[in-house]
Amino acid sequence: MTVLAPTYPYFLANRPEAPNHDLEVLDKYSGEVATRVALADDAAIDRGIAAAVEAAEPMARMAAYERQAVLDHCVRRFEERFEELAMALCIEAGKPIKDARGEVGRLIDTFRIAAEESVRIGGEVMPLDISPRARGYSGAWKRVPIGPCSFISPFNFPLNLAAHKVAPALAVGCPFVLKPASLTPIGALVIGEVLAETDLPEGAFSILPCARDGAARFTEDDRLKLLSFTGSPGVGWDLKARAGKKPVVLELGGNAAVIVDEDADVDDAIERIVFGAFYQSGQSCIGVQRILVHDALYERLRDQLVEKTKALPMGDPKDEDTFIGPMISEKEATRLHGWIESAVEAGATLLCGGGREGAMLEATLLEDVPSGEDVVCQEAFGPVAILSRFSDFDAALAQVNDSVFGLQAGIFTRDLYKAQKAWDVLDVGGVVIGDVPSWRVDHMPYGGVKESGLGREGVKFAIEDMTEVRMLVVRTPQA
Repeated sequence: MTVLAPTYPYFLANRPEAPNHDLEVLDKYSGEVATRVALADDAAIDRGIAAAVEAAEPMARMAAYERQAVLDHCVRRFEERFEELAMALCIEAGKPIKDARGEVGRLIDTFRIAAEESVRIGGEVMPLDISPRARGYSGAWKRVPIGPCSFISPFNFPLNLAAHKVAPALAVGCPFVLKPASLTPIGALVIGEVLAETDLPEGAFSILPCARDGAARFTEDDRLKLLSFTGSPGVGWDLKARAGKKPVVLELGGNAAVIVDEDADVDDAIERIVFGAFYQSGQSCIGVQRILVHDALYERLRDQLVEKTKALPMGDPKDEDTFIGPMISEKEATRLHGWIESAVEAGATLLCGGGREGAMLEATLLEDVPSGEDVVCQEAFGPVAILSRFSDFDAALAQVNDSVFGLQAGIFTRDLYKAQKAWDVLDVGGVVIGDVPSWRVDHMPYGGVKESGLGREGVKFAIEDMTEVRMLVVRTPQA
């Protein structure tokens, strides 16, 4: 079995440094220390930012084929280190090994897409002679790198959500500093190991695990020209308020709902909902949390869903058959367990699950949860989902919108007009027809509205955020 190295350096201006091994990284299933990581202090972060500033010009001068070569190298090396990366995820995040392999596959997809996009970042020739005063003028615009970027990535997808920041930056030629989550820094540091094998200009990247208060430097320093943050709403909006003049991209989670209408294929819907609600122990921003089912299907779907949920294998994420592993920490499992107990005390029915041992929380289904309970109106971010019934499709759409979040929603319907109406009416960043809101592919625009954030990820769309439009106007004197 592949194991983690005993210690890991951080990367400062492309180079590994290990001034200490102060950050303990736990095996999230056993609770034991799995490895130790160098922890950056304020001086190291300042050096990383300064190096990124110095690298901005040589990064911008890189030819498209050179940037593509860096990304292609990453794809090859991630493929070669596939099982190592998957096991690292399994250990540091408690992610079941099958889910971990899926994330490594998405890491590779994201870098491959970025390699493709790196050689087609174009612009447009545009006519300017729209009135007599503009006769003889022509124009064109192109995209240029915005400059040094600041990235803060979360614990739940330590590889792919870092990749969605790093790969577009490399594609367009932006140097960056990255703060990975302290609970799960290993995936980002392995990305750093691979990048260090390339010929990127000195200072092109720094990957610096640090204490939470270190995020202030990643946010407030005016030398950084963009902040991209993925994490909790409370932290994200606070960082935006302190970011100064720089643009900010925020992906802040959700409270995702799925509607199962009366014409849906129940068996298909159940299979997808079980996956959407409980894959990687529900710790996904677009994990199914609210399940709205038409009256005509409700009892059948509920009973079968409970049966399948009870059958989900729970245990050591390193076992090939495990579907439900630990949550990221006992603290988070305790928090969500308390929400479940509060809902039951308020009158909800516990259909299955609800038990907890340490960081392990059983896959849980509830129904008839009062609307004010945290488990239904906040982001659960764990293995729990809420069932409710509806008789009117428009009312179901309104119920989906009755949330402070707006990331993605899923609709099981075969009615084209209802699907179109959902796309028109739902106040979310993405509507998925015939599947759960938990579905994403890595080149599509992904992001939310309301408390779910600002801006969009997806390589092409992130490239837009990491570039600025530069206009050229040419005057041809008229005879």
